[in-house]
Amino acid sequence: TAFGTVVLHVSPEAALGGPLAFVQSGDEVELDVENRQLNMKVSEEELQTRQGMWEPPYSPKSGYAHLFYNHVEGPELGADFDFLKGCRGAAIPKDSH
Repeated sequence: TAFGTVVLHVSPEAALGGPLAFVQSGDEVELDVENRQLNMKVSEEELQTRQGMWEPPYSPKSGYAHLFYNHVEGPELGADFDFLKGCRGAAIPKDSH
């Protein structure tokens, strides 16, 4: 891009308590493209402190927001509703796309 390197997707999600939930302004983050790693340069002690203070975000109680928050799986699993697994008919082989 015109403004430098961009990481388009990182999983596990910060909203689920993944490592990105603990990144704070001013933290140094190292992108190792060759090894496909994103490393936060924070001491193990500091990381444990942040993990101990973490609280999950508000969970909607009803409506589509509730369904989305509680039932959409992460991108590594297809980013689809968990209750639709096995309800889509015959599998489509990758080579037919």
